[in-house]
Amino acid sequence: MLISVQALRAFAAWTVVCHHFMQIFFDFKARGPIGQLFIDKGAVGVDIFFVISGLVIFLSTEGKDLPPGRFLLYRLFRIVPAYWLYTLLMALLVVFARPLLPDQSVDWGHFLLSLLFIPTQNPGGYGIYPTLNVGWTLNYEMLFYVLFAWALLFRLQVRLLVVAALLFAVCQAWTGFGWVSTFYRSDIVYEFLLGIGIGMLYRRGWIGPGLWLPILGIGAALLAIYHLPPAPRLLNWGVPSAVLVMACMALERYVEGNRVLKLLGDCSYSVYLMHVLVLSAGGFLARAYGINPYLMFILCALAIGVGSWFSYQWVEKRSYQWLKASIDGKPTN
Repeated sequence: MLISVQALRAFAAWTVVCHHFMQIFFDFKARGPIGQLFIDKGAVGVDIFFVISGLVIFLSTEGKDLPPGRFLLYRLFRIVPAYWLYTLLMALLVVFARPLLPDQSVDWGHFLLSLLFIPTQNPGGYGIYPTLNVGWTLNYEMLFYVLFAWALLFRLQVRLLVVAALLFAVCQAWTGFGWVSTFYRSDIVYEFLLGIGIGMLYRRGWIGPGLWLPILGIGAALLAIYHLPPAPRLLNWGVPSAVLVMACMALERYVEGNRVLKLLGDCSYSVYLMHVLVLSAGGFLARAYGINPYLMFILCALAIGVGSWFSYQWVEKRSYQWLKASIDGKPTN
């Protein structure tokens, strides 16, 4: 994984953290221009994630004779253990510590569907969200993995077209399950294609090293995100996110070998999964004891940072190594 992409993953994750801080602590009511910025634009971290996901999946499978079934197993091993853990923790908090999450409720049928990445109406009545609310993005990820697995049956040069055709067929043409197809009909799903396209450009040598042009690209992308509304999402947030990814890749030589940025990127998935739990607890304590919300956010950020490191090392990394070794027949290190 390119260190520049790892750094951007960390940036995306913490942008979402700040977005949900404004939601949980202030109910999306701005406390100044920076607060308003995170309210309006913080969700763009998800778009960056999706572009990076398409890029990483393409690069990680390029040149490998990887059967579709094995590819899907590897992705499940990488995504599922941590997601199931934090989904279970969320359910337990709702059941046994309801004051922390007063707007949440648990229905065990919905909980099971959440674990299986099947979109369904949240029992809290606020939309199609799993038990761990941020897991809605993983429902899109799993769809992308399934369709990309089919694309592995085709030669590398046409995989982008195959995935695009399958995404269109599933998300636009197929309407057999009503509100489920409505969930998948979002144009955000096509941001994975932007990532695959970037991967193809990178392997052809079309994203070369640079300094001033990539910096200008980053500035232009951030300005576009700042000034444009989130809809249409693919055009207004997806394309600028793709420009950010390409610009950061062009800056790779300035950050390669940076262990801090690599670590931040490694921990970004756990940051994304756990942050709502930590912020919810922090918000409850801040309200109950009159603690300054910004001081509490600093404490929450420290807890998320430390917790995500342990989560990456002891949940994500260990479980992936063990599960992968169990089907590869190789001992874990």
